[in-house]
Amino acid sequence: MQRTLATVLVAVAAGGLAGGAIGAATGGDDDGGGSSSAAAATTPTSAVDAPSATAMYRRDAPGVVEITATETQQTPSTPFTPPTQQKVTSLGSGFVTDMQGDIVTNDHVVAGGSGIRVGFDGGSTYPAKVVGMDPSSDLAVVRVSAPKSALHPIAFDDSSHVQVGAPVYAIGNPFGLDRTMTAGIVSATGRDIQAPDGLTIPNAIQTDAPINHGNSGGPLLDGLGHVIGVTSQIQGGTVDANVGVGFAIPSDTARSVAQQLIAHGSAQHAWLGVRVAPGQNGVRVAKVVGDGPAAKAGLRSGSTIVAVGGTPTHSPSDLAAAVAAHKPGDRVSVKTTHGTVQVMLADAPQT
Repeated sequence: MQRTLATVLVAVAAGGLAGGAIGAATGGDDDGGGSSSAAAATTPTSAVDAPSATAMYRRDAPGVVEITATETQQTPSTPFTPPTQQKVTSLGSGFVTDMQGDIVTNDHVVAGGSGIRVGFDGGSTYPAKVVGMDPSSDLAVVRVSAPKSALHPIAFDDSSHVQVGAPVYAIGNPFGLDRTMTAGIVSATGRDIQAPDGLTIPNAIQTDAPINHGNSGGPLLDGLGHVIGVTSQIQGGTVDANVGVGFAIPSDTARSVAQQLIAHGSAQHAWLGVRVAPGQNGVRVAKVVGDGPAAKAGLRSGSTIVAVGGTPTHSPSDLAAAVAAHKPGDRVSVKTTHGTVQVMLADAPQT
């Protein structure tokens, strides 16, 4: 069980995320405008030029913010008491991506909340509004009304080249302890984690860098101090705290989704419309979603998918990644043990 990392003040934090159909973020084009710099990747410099952890913190920590969102919850009435309302404030992290005040965070940090405020290094806080939210990737962008002097953008890097064993650093606000930096390594790549709406987020980065509640939405940095992931979940267990297994949404997904949210307020996700399980020779289709792309193409439950668009699918992770490489409207060949069908991928439904 994976748990999201927003800290909930006054109320208990929400539980883990459940499984769902295949879906993933699709790419977008950088239009070169000021507000689209959330999507601008940097060119990595030589590892010889890598800054020390101390220098990295001095440079990047001012770009990490604390995000609070207040939600009013109503408790039901009983035969003895009337219904009551209670204000619940969630606390998470985020990071500045451009000089327009755009900040990337997790969807679950701001979902259902109002009165969003962003806290900067030095203690200043400013109101913010939601630019766009995407529960299918657990990402959101908020725009803060803050002076330019408070904005210190942190650059995205390419997550496709991340290697196991590479050093990483997380900066966030665990338990409200602002701008805490922790260090570790990349423990694994290509993990599947579940989004708040049940879809699959493929290619997540696993790390042993300590992250806890309040780290949600903060950056996971590589050895050069560039963003390679957005910290999102920890592996559950008998304790509701870090056990050395955390997950970050890869920066390639975060950059693409952030660009779409800034440009359009929403993001699209290629969707096949199946629930799957590991199979002996590929990926077994456990259920075909009615009226979904796979159903319309004639794919049936019980079949085994062995390739999508010519890419072999040995596991559900392979299938998720293969679908994520396309965009809604693409027609792809889905090869099964019973033959090949042509499927026109759709945009993932909101539920």
